[in-house]
Amino acid sequence: MANTTSAKKATRKMARRTAINKSRRSRVRGFVRKVEEALAAGNVDQAKEALKAAEPEIARAASKGVLHRNTASRKVSRLAQRVKTLSA
Repeated sequence: MANTTSAKKATRKMARRTAINKSRRSRVRGFVRKVEEALAAGNVDQAKEALKAAEPEIARAASKGVLHRNTASRKVSRLAQRVKTLSA
C-alpha cells in the first residue's frame, strides 16, 4: 500500500488513466470487429466503410499511447490488405 502522499496521488492517477485507456482500447476493438464482420460476410462496400471509420480510430489510439505506432500501422495495413483482396 502506498504510504506517501505523492504515491497515493500516483495511484489515483493510474486508476483514472487505466479506465480511460481501457475505454479507448475497447473502442478500437469495436471498430476493428466491424471490419472483420463485414469481411466475414463478404460485404465489400460495408468493409470499406468500416475500414474508413476504423483507420482514424486506430491512429488516435496510437497517438494517445494506447497502441504502439507500429502495431497500429500493422493493424491498418493488414485490414486494408484483406479488404483489397475481398474487392479484387
